[in-house]
Amino acid sequence: MERTIMLIDCQSFYASVEKAAHPEYQDDPIVVAGDPSRRSGIILAACPIAKSYGVVTAETLGEALGKCPHLVVVKPRMQLYIDVSLLITKIFGQYTDLVEPFSIDEQFLDVTGSITYFGPPEQIAALIQTKIMLYTGVWARVGIGPNKMLAKMATDIWAKKNDSGIFTLQKPDVQRLLWPLPVGKMFGVGSRMTAHFQRMGIHTVGDIGRMPLAELKRRLHARMGRNSDIQAELYWQTANGIDPSPVKPGTHDVQQAVGHQMTLPRDYAKPHEIDVVLLELSEEVCRRSRAKGYMAHVVAAGAQGADFDQPTGFFRQMKVPDPTNITKEVFAAARSLFYAHWDRLPVRKLGVTLSSLVPDDQYQLTLFGNREKERRLERVTDAIRNKFGTTSILRASSLLEAAQARERSVKIGGHYK
Repeated sequence: MERTIMLIDCQSFYASVEKAAHPEYQDDPIVVAGDPSRRSGIILAACPIAKSYGVVTAETLGEALGKCPHLVVVKPRMQLYIDVSLLITKIFGQYTDLVEPFSIDEQFLDVTGSITYFGPPEQIAALIQTKIMLYTGVWARVGIGPNKMLAKMATDIWAKKNDSGIFTLQKPDVQRLLWPLPVGKMFGVGSRMTAHFQRMGIHTVGDIGRMPLAELKRRLHARMGRNSDIQAELYWQTANGIDPSPVKPGTHDVQQAVGHQMTLPRDYAKPHEIDVVLLELSEEVCRRSRAKGYMAHVVAAGAQGADFDQPTGFFRQMKVPDPTNITKEVFAAARSLFYAHWDRLPVRKLGVTLSSLVPDDQYQLTLFGNREKERRLERVTDAIRNKFGTTSILRASSLLEAAQARERSVKIGGHYK
């Protein structure tokens, strides 16, 4: 039985939420951007009016203001956007229980079993659009297809461009509609891969779709090395509208790692400043691991250089003797990794990650040290922070100028709540 899959995308999500919250901005060009004073003045979202002036996401606020001096600039409110996204997810649940988040503003729905109750797919899409608009003020676009890949491309290439915001891409239409398009329009093909394809004489989606898979693998192997076979198969399947993956609720609930990275407000080059941030990152990932009931066999540390135009850095990991979620043990491992691989040049981003997770309710007692005392102390600290806020208890080092814990406490995902 052929499935009916939808990919529902909320137009300019952050900006649309802000316009719904501020009707006085309805006819104004509005952007959601970070804090310019901390080198984070990047456009996170731009409404269609702002985009008509050439404003695009990921450019600096200064560049956007140069294109449109009368821009209305709103600081991000991440908690609000998360709340609205969760409300939209509840709306989807009224039509199907097969909902898989793809991002904060995009979700896949399998409505195969819903057609009997709610009508044809296009009718279901229109019902969902209307309900989202009534409840949130956000306009949603809907791509429909027999699998997730075709639904995604139906949304990105066509639904975002037409007045109804709804488009269906069926398998028999792939050669007629998808193949004539430039290869860069295909899902998963960015600007760098587009350049690779063009140098290989591949200019359209159809150039990939028509090519025998073995030939595509041979060409990619010659250009990108022996590890390109899986990538070649994925591109070939995408061009031919093939995607066997089902819509799986809870796909992102399976915890494989707990990590946290931080873009610093300035270049850090002194070990004592870097140590402060590594300790805060270690404390954060351990707190989250304990909250989820995990310990980790593997600790990783990473850094990115200060030059964002020519990125440098590393990400290295090590296995610890016993699984842990104890801050001082994770910090010791992260610090060891960092200084073993740091080139002594200034860094602008640091990260710590725990992986190879196991439940924390079973662990081996050690003869040396007092890990159980450490566990009890950190559980008490967690309980106080949960009740009174993350900054209710701070290490003395978090009061230093290099520390970021207090600044981070008012943000979600690096952006203001």
